[in-house]
Amino acid sequence: MCHTIKTLFFDFGVNPTVYELDQIPGGREIEQALARHGVAGDFPVVFIGGNLVGGANEIMTLHLNGSLSGMLKRAGALWL
Repeated sequence: MCHTIKTLFFDFGVNPTVYELDQIPGGREIEQALARHGVAGDFPVVFIGGNLVGGANEIMTLHLNGSLSGMLKRAGALWL
C-alpha cells in the first residue's frame, strides 16, 4: 500500500491489513486475479469492509468529498 494511503488511514486511527503482493508467496497470482477484475496496475488496491473500493485516486476522492470516514465507520474500522 502506498505511503500516502497508509498515512491517511493511520491519521484516521485505522489499522489497515496490508498485503505487499511483491513480498508474499502467491502475490503474483493475487495480482493476476485482481487484473481479471479490472484492477490491473492500479496499486494500491483498497478493500473496505470486504468491498473493493479502488486505488489511491478513489480513496483520495472519497476522503476529499467526506465519504471515506463513513465507509470506514460502517465497516467497523473507525470507532469515532
